[in-house]
Amino acid sequence: MVLGRHAAFLVGDGIGGFGARCDCLYLWFFAFRSKIKGVYFSIITQAMVYAAALLFFRNETGFGGNNGFTGFTTLLGYDITAASTRSMLCFVTALALLLSYMGLRYLMNQPYGRVLGAIRDSENRLQYLGYRTLWYKLSAWVLSAVIAGIAGALYVPQVGIINPSEMNPVNSIEMAVWVATGGRGSLVGAILGTGVVNAVKTYFTVAYPEFWLLILGGLFVVVTLFLPNGIMGLFDRFKKEKQ
Repeated sequence: MVLGRHAAFLVGDGIGGFGARCDCLYLWFFAFRSKIKGVYFSIITQAMVYAAALLFFRNETGFGGNNGFTGFTTLLGYDITAASTRSMLCFVTALALLLSYMGLRYLMNQPYGRVLGAIRDSENRLQYLGYRTLWYKLSAWVLSAVIAGIAGALYVPQVGIINPSEMNPVNSIEMAVWVATGGRGSLVGAILGTGVVNAVKTYFTVAYPEFWLLILGGLFVVVTLFLPNGIMGLFDRFKKEKQ
């Protein structure tokens, strides 16, 4: 019975990732096919997120309106506030992070990952060589949606509530700051940047909550001007100096 409960949880988590994949697949196929990129792609992304948030805020959609979904008290029959349950959720989250990192690292060392790197550096040159970059970009986008869906499915039981305000575009901007702080093009950098920025957020949202957005924007500006390669760029620089 216990195994059945855990299997149901894993299946539900997988469904969360699969649902996110289906939601983004058909929509962004047309965006990539129209060769929308750069700032315009970012604007469309944020506009779609905001439109979805407005839709979910409506009570008739069945998603709880402003309140969202609340009252999460048990998970697989276990008290969600119990220390053992929360410890297990933290362990599962860490395991999901580790497996995601290992899987992405493997992909980046394969021809598929090298093509994605080439698309980032010069998509036009890659198209001249005969690569259909549309499918590579779309697959990377869908894969990121799957990982985000799994992360969301693990996030909700730990906070006990989810509402449309979580779809605030500021959250997307925060993710960009995570990557910029840790180091663009580095998986370890993304994880490191996430930890650093959220540690800063934890302090300032308690001590000076009204200034957090200003601090977030200032952090992004400072990193962009003085640490273009993020924290991982500093490590690489120190390694070169020692050599």
